[in-house]
Amino acid sequence: MKQLKVGILGATGAVGEQMRIVLAERNFPLSELRLFGSARSAGTEIEFKGEKLKVQEASLEAFKGLDLLLGAADNDVAKKFLPDAAKMGIVVVDNSSAFRLDPEVPLVIPEVNPEDVKWHKGLIANPNCATIIALTAVAALHRKARLRRMIASTYQAVSGAGRQGIDDLLAEIHAPEGEQPPLGVFPYPIAYNLIPQIGGFNDLGYTSEEMKMQNEGRKMLHEPDFLVSCTCVRVPIIRSHSEALTMEFEKEISPEEARELLKDAPGVKLYDDPAEKKYPMPLDTSDQDLVYVGRIRRDLSAPKESYNRSLTLFCCGDQVRKGAATNAVQIAEIVFGIA
Repeated sequence: MKQLKVGILGATGAVGEQMRIVLAERNFPLSELRLFGSARSAGTEIEFKGEKLKVQEASLEAFKGLDLLLGAADNDVAKKFLPDAAKMGIVVVDNSSAFRLDPEVPLVIPEVNPEDVKWHKGLIANPNCATIIALTAVAALHRKARLRRMIASTYQAVSGAGRQGIDDLLAEIHAPEGEQPPLGVFPYPIAYNLIPQIGGFNDLGYTSEEMKMQNEGRKMLHEPDFLVSCTCVRVPIIRSHSEALTMEFEKEISPEEARELLKDAPGVKLYDDPAEKKYPMPLDTSDQDLVYVGRIRRDLSAPKESYNRSLTLFCCGDQVRKGAATNAVQIAEIVFGIA
């Protein structure tokens, strides 16, 4: 197999760090790994497979010769570098939200719509973390019964705000009694608290994070009329997002059928035995790549005409891994015929 020259933009952040780990774990065929960051982080040494690699300041010149560039930087940095990197002939898989809804850029979850990789023009977008977890959980059900509508409540770990989010929570937990550390990336203290806001609000009262589930879901499911009402909540959990999903399908589907479909669904672990207290939880799903799905049941609020077409479930998945780094590496594996 051809050995590839790979770069990571945003290599010192939480997702960039996880991309390095995933590349090593999955034995991605590397002939060279280059790490890129800001001028401030340039020169930092990071170990990879027993070798010390120096972080380089990001530039198009520094990208020359790469086969693959994984983006783990914020939107401004992504917009500055990644379209031009793609024009240089580099395959770019970007984790920012900058290009997700661009009609010229595929948005891909390998377990959901791997076929969309085929029409890339050099740049492929990695979806929002909560969207990846939700759609991986329900893709097999959608293929069977066609998902039409979803009500989602997400309980999102501080890892979704990057390394600083994790640092802020730990600082608050370990602060001396009576002391409150200064606020960081969150508008309120997060320890022992819930914050029902992730992103800015629109005119309808929904945050930017909440709209991603519908907008990105429509693109990947190829369902322009897919409807979602989503509430996103930041919770004091280090890793793994949890989500409660209530769904209405076009065709009838029972909880028993759903369990049978999910038992063998790619990227999913069916963990659904409430009598034995077996259900998805963030502690169990952190630092691995499967989306756990359980608590599958009928939606008791569904009208009579749609009752047999409605289900509710609970799912959990690691935000930094499957919700970001692993999904990006899986996309690259499809592009280069490794998967």
